[in-house]
Amino acid sequence: MELCLAVSPGELTRAEQKIMDYINTNTDAFLFSSIGQLARRLDLSDATVSRFARHVGCADFKELKSLVVEQAAGPAAKMAGTLSQDGGFSPAAWLERQQLYLQKTARQMDPAEFDRGVKAVISARRIFLHGKNASASLARMLAFRLGRLGLSVSLLPSGGSELLEGLLQAGESDLVVMFSFSKLSREGRVILDHSKTAGYQTLAFVSRTCIPPEEQANISLFAYRGEGKEYHSMAAPTALLDVLTVAVTGRLGQRGTDSLERLHQLKTSYFPLG
Repeated sequence: MELCLAVSPGELTRAEQKIMDYINTNTDAFLFSSIGQLARRLDLSDATVSRFARHVGCADFKELKSLVVEQAAGPAAKMAGTLSQDGGFSPAAWLERQQLYLQKTARQMDPAEFDRGVKAVISARRIFLHGKNASASLARMLAFRLGRLGLSVSLLPSGGSELLEGLLQAGESDLVVMFSFSKLSREGRVILDHSKTAGYQTLAFVSRTCIPPEEQANISLFAYRGEGKEYHSMAAPTALLDVLTVAVTGRLGQRGTDSLERLHQLKTSYFPLG
């Protein structure tokens, strides 16, 4: 769900944005948490949580819960028993947890924003992809997928002056895709700031629903990766990349299928047994 409040994300403090994001992405857990449990989970004080409730127009924490209950699309009750087990690691339980993450990603998806992302990819003169650490694998995968469709794709260096050299090539009619899950990196700030003068569009894959205006890309696509203190899975982001690739292929129509067919013919000619 995405909680509708009387204040905008830009009016919230960093701590309040953290609470807001947790409510949006962990609604069921929030509803069964006391104010103390929520504060400890987010490394905040009880007073900070109380102030957040009052700031968004509620008399207290109890009234905040009532507001969330009114707006919630429905808890994932069937998953609760599996996810709360403490009997150690279970491969089946882990895979079921990924199903929950995919469901949360689907519920948070904004169809209009996703369509803007598809159009931006298709209409871009060139696409530059930036990913660092674990996200570098996502950038490489997306480059592979989009390159097969005949789109002009380049991987940007992960950081340092080499990133700046890569960004110098991006300009108007281009698209820079970045991965900004738990927070906006220094490189991400550079990419967003330079877009103001270079004129390229930005598309970010995020796992936050409450992002300050100065940290927002032109287009944001949400993928849920788990709570802040747990292992952050790439299952939902990977699935979202595939969804984007399929949507782009469909929108390209003959242009995309022609590129795939030419690739198939080359493989047949040079690697007939492959």
